[in-house]
Amino acid sequence: MTRHKYWNLSAKMALIGAPFLLLALITTAATLWVSWQLDGGAAAVNEAGRMRMQSYRMALSIGTGETAALAEQVRQFDTSLAELKSGNPARPLFMPLDNAVRTRFLIVQQDWTQFRNRWIDSKPALLLDLRDETITFATHIDDLVTAIEDHMAHWTAMLHMLQMSMLAMAILGAAVLFYTGNLIVLTPVSQLKQAIEKIQLGDFSARVEHVTSDEFGTLAEGFNGMAENLQSMYLYLEHKVTEKTAELEEKHERLESLYEVTALVARATTLDELAQGFVKSITRIAHADAVALRWSDQANQRYLMLAAHGLPSAMVDAELCIDKGDCHCGSATPLKGLRVIPIHAITTPTLQHCAKAGFDTVVNIPVYFHDKLMGEIDLFFNTRVSPSIAERSLLEALSSQLASAMENLRLNALEKEAAVSQERHLLSRELHDSIAQSLAFLKIQVQLMRTAVQSGNANEIKKVVEEIDLGVRESYADVRELLLHYRTRTNTEDIEPALATTLRKFEHQSGLTATLTMQGQGLPLPPDLQIQVLHIVQEALSNVRKHARASQVWLNVNQQPEWRFEVRDDGLGFIPHNDQLDETHVGLRIMSERAQRIGAELSITSTPGLGSTVTLTMPPSAHPIATNPIDQRESNKLSG
Repeated sequence: MTRHKYWNLSAKMALIGAPFLLLALITTAATLWVSWQLDGGAAAVNEAGRMRMQSYRMALSIGTGETAALAEQVRQFDTSLAELKSGNPARPLFMPLDNAVRTRFLIVQQDWTQFRNRWIDSKPALLLDLRDETITFATHIDDLVTAIEDHMAHWTAMLHMLQMSMLAMAILGAAVLFYTGNLIVLTPVSQLKQAIEKIQLGDFSARVEHVTSDEFGTLAEGFNGMAENLQSMYLYLEHKVTEKTAELEEKHERLESLYEVTALVARATTLDELAQGFVKSITRIAHADAVALRWSDQANQRYLMLAAHGLPSAMVDAELCIDKGDCHCGSATPLKGLRVIPIHAITTPTLQHCAKAGFDTVVNIPVYFHDKLMGEIDLFFNTRVSPSIAERSLLEALSSQLASAMENLRLNALEKEAAVSQERHLLSRELHDSIAQSLAFLKIQVQLMRTAVQSGNANEIKKVVEEIDLGVRESYADVRELLLHYRTRTNTEDIEPALATTLRKFEHQSGLTATLTMQGQGLPLPPDLQIQVLHIVQEALSNVRKHARASQVWLNVNQQPEWRFEVRDDGLGFIPHNDQLDETHVGLRIMSERAQRIGAELSITSTPGLGSTVTLTMPPSAHPIATNPIDQRESNKLSG
């Protein structure tokens, strides 16, 4: 194969741009050189002008006799004259070397020699001609400055000419590059773009004419080959797209079915709602003519029809509960998979309700939960069917969802039953520890009242009536306090608002002054711990109201290093563990039980006559304890 040499795009662009680049470099170098000359000439003009000023200073110093200043001025003038003559590239400074400037400089040198010999070296006594000679000397220096400026004017004109040349060259180069770029780049790109647009519109016969021998020619050849391949593969790809579309539609239907059943499981709250909704959904999903959902007993010997859709009412009534073996539908097999039962081929003497109803095929789907057979789903068809692998997988997945949903309903029901039982136990304990004690006291007082009435003792009757009145008021207060406890709201972020509300209610009930103090910053307590803490604080405040006879109560809360709640009063106080204080011990026992439930430590200190202090200290890391369903239920009820 012979490979032809050709100019590629880089070579073409380099060939076009090289002359302009060379001209640009030459023009730029010339411009820089002229600018350099102008900078040196400007410095020379400045230095010559300084020499003129130095001549006047020297004349002034000669006239005033300042010898020291004159010597320095002479040295500076010599330095300036030497720099003008030899130049100074560091500044840069150099004097143009044309004839006019050279002649003027020689005149200045001669004037300086004469001026120095006559007025500086000779030191004449009479200074009559000093002014005129100084003016003449300065005039010759001005002539030198004028000559340098005239020379710089020529350089300036040359600089302007070079700049205009660069501008014209830039415009010309841009025009040439635009034209050649359009010719060798844009035109092939435009042809390629048009061909691509035809391909996008479905015209696979589009081709690009590769008239150039550069990269665009190679690209055109590649594009034409690609177009030919696309044209040859179009029919095949269209067929494959159709197949993939069908597969995607099937997967989409499966996902919709799963989403539908998942939504049903999420919103169903009762077994009947779940069963009825499921049979309707699976009827539509499986395109069945009828569906029956049967649930099995623990021994898998009997099957109860929970729901049915599309079955004749006579068949539903007849098969509401069937024994194992009465029908092929209620026959568990060792295999977990889906079974297809051809009704037309059954010859065994089993129930024939399916055949009488006109069904030809039954698809039996066992429902398992953790290897335990829970029931089955029966799909009835009027024609012969054979589910595909994908349909089998979908139906088995739906049956698994149904089993999980029904098990969750059962567990929820058991949890609610346990929660109700424990809540009743809690209420009975609260009633026993508060109201029952007061009622027992009232019962004793009623018996004493009967005895006093029988004896006719008026003082005893009055005393017993007062005790009964006190007991009734205490029972009424206990009832209100119990209701108040169960209506207390917690805060999911901070317990402080709930404590403040509790103290306000305590002040309203007792008329005492209560002060809340919060110290430190710690992590918020979980809601279930908050409600237990609030109950303990309320019980401590209740004991203060009933027994302490205090005038003020303080509630101090420390959040670090651990949560600590301290209820302190200035009441009568008592001796802890005194068996005579039965009612107080009831409250203390309740508080102690609550503290044990949350793993906290409860301590009580009291001194007769100096008040009492109840301290609740939480464990270092307080976490939600919701190990008991009643705890979570109580927390949810009290929080809203």
